[in-house]
Amino acid sequence: MSQWYYVDAHQQRHGPVDPGRVADLFRDGTLTRTSLVWREGMQEWTALINVAPELRLDMTPPLPPVPETTDAPVTATATAEEVRPLTGRAVFTASEPTYAPAAAPVAHPDATVTTGDSPYAAPHADIGAHAYAPAVREGHVVYAGFWKRVAACLIDGFALGIPVAIIVTIVGGLLGWGSSFSGTLLGRSQFNPAETVMSWVLSALVFAWFHSSAGLLATPGKLAIGIKVVRTDGGRISFLRGFARYWAYMLSSLLLCIGLLMAAFTGRKQGLHDFMCDTLVVDKWAFTSHPERQRDELGTVAVVVLVLGGLLIVGLLVLAVAAGFAIASMGR
Repeated sequence: MSQWYYVDAHQQRHGPVDPGRVADLFRDGTLTRTSLVWREGMQEWTALINVAPELRLDMTPPLPPVPETTDAPVTATATAEEVRPLTGRAVFTASEPTYAPAAAPVAHPDATVTTGDSPYAAPHADIGAHAYAPAVREGHVVYAGFWKRVAACLIDGFALGIPVAIIVTIVGGLLGWGSSFSGTLLGRSQFNPAETVMSWVLSALVFAWFHSSAGLLATPGKLAIGIKVVRTDGGRISFLRGFARYWAYMLSSLLLCIGLLMAAFTGRKQGLHDFMCDTLVVDKWAFTSHPERQRDELGTVAVVVLVLGGLLIVGLLVLAVAAGFAIASMGR
């Protein structure tokens, strides 16, 4: 007998359970037609309605009551609705399928069944709609773990940090501030408060744009890793919240990085800055109509970035030790 797993209304996985238990959970309302289920042999999680024939679940909506009239007798053929049987077959269009929340169809026997929210409708994609559909709060959510976030941060350090440093250096040179960045490259370390503040503000604006509804919900690093930043209810964050989150991130870093390490131990993988700004970092498919596409594993891009980042850090440490020994030997 196949063993089944399911996701409840609180986005928690349960199982294994036998098919009879799944049927009982549907009858008592714990599971709905759109609840995600899975068994060994299936490639991905799917809505319960798609496997109803296999589980022998009767999801046929009840017929509406026949209205009583005194003018003329009402025949069953004139009032009864056509009940389309569940065959378990899915009809796919050329676009990616999107399973809408199920709703009981009410149609005249001679009418054509529309595709609205009927569970019998073919999956469809919102072609031409706005790029950001409303958050779908049903379905399992995969939170971005600590190492995924580290890999995204390493990518952003190059993809965003270097361009911001170049812009600040150019502006600082035009305004006559001097440049701590160029001074460091030339071996003359110097601290320029105005340039540093400008660098922080510009970085905050860039990160806020990428994370907010005006951007992509993710920085280039997060896009490469396949994660995004959302509100705790799955909605998009505003530009001001994204701006504030950058400064909260700085605070998490300044506190001996304890605020960042919190993401490795909290229930929903939240750092201190996430708690402060009511945000989550989740898989890019979380809170969408395709939660089954989420992945718990790191992924190839994250693994490669972490390995390269580790080698870079080890290389810098070796160079620092070698430079220390060279300076010590020259002083003798």
